[in-house]
Parts: sequence; structure tokens; C-alpha cells
Amino acid sequence: QVQLVESGGGLVQAGGSLRLSCAASGRTFSSYAMGWFRQAPGKEREFVAAISWSGGSTSYADSVKGRFTISRDNAKNTVYLQMNILNPEDTAVYYCAADSRPRTAVAGTKEFLYDYWGQGTQVTVSS
Repeated sequence: QVQLVESGGGLVQAGGSLRLSCAASGRTFSSYAMGWFRQAPGKEREFVAAISWSGGSTSYADSVKGRFTISRDNAKNTVYLQMNILNPEDTAVYYCAADSRPRTAVAGTKEFLYDYWGQGTQVTVSS
């Protein structure tokens, strides 16, 4: 079992930055690919970013590429999402997720690949 707890969400003005954190329990965190997804009001949940177990491979949605950066610290069992140049379209609940298939070479972008999910953290960007 893996438990994921997100933090770092909040209210920010357009053009600002936030850093989300996702703390994971469990000794096997370092072997899992991790992803961030988001769900805006009235919309389906969508992929944002993902990182392989080693941190050597990352993937981003086109809408955040160049603005968001995913990283991880396996010693701290934590994955981060640095979000810069935020705009109102980034307003959503952000979810952290873990893919428990060990040591996959490339982190997936599809929800069905992830079997552990956090409760989410709200990010609101005002114009």
C-alpha cells in the first residue's frame, strides 16, 4: 500500500508560481513512476506531468510544457511540481499518483496506469 499526500496548493495571481509536493509512504516509492494530474471544474481529469522511478525520464502535457517542472527526491519519498507563469486555465484540483509497476523505463501519461492516488490539492489562479 502507498499513501500519497499533496500539499502546496493555494491562490495565486496570474503570472505567479507555486510548488506542489506529494509525500509518499512506503519503502518502494523509489521504484515507482509518479504523475501529476488535474481536474478543473466541469472537466475530466487530465494528465499534467510524469517522472520515471529514477527521475531520468519526464513527460509533460503540451499545455504546461516550458512552465511546469516535475522532480523527485527519493530519499525524502517526495515528488514535486514546480509551476511557473500560472494562468487562470491552470485552476484545478491537482492530484499526485503512483504507478506501482516497478522500475518502468518511461512514466506513463494515462490515468489507468496509476493505481495509487492522493486526495488532491486546490490551485486557483486569479486573473
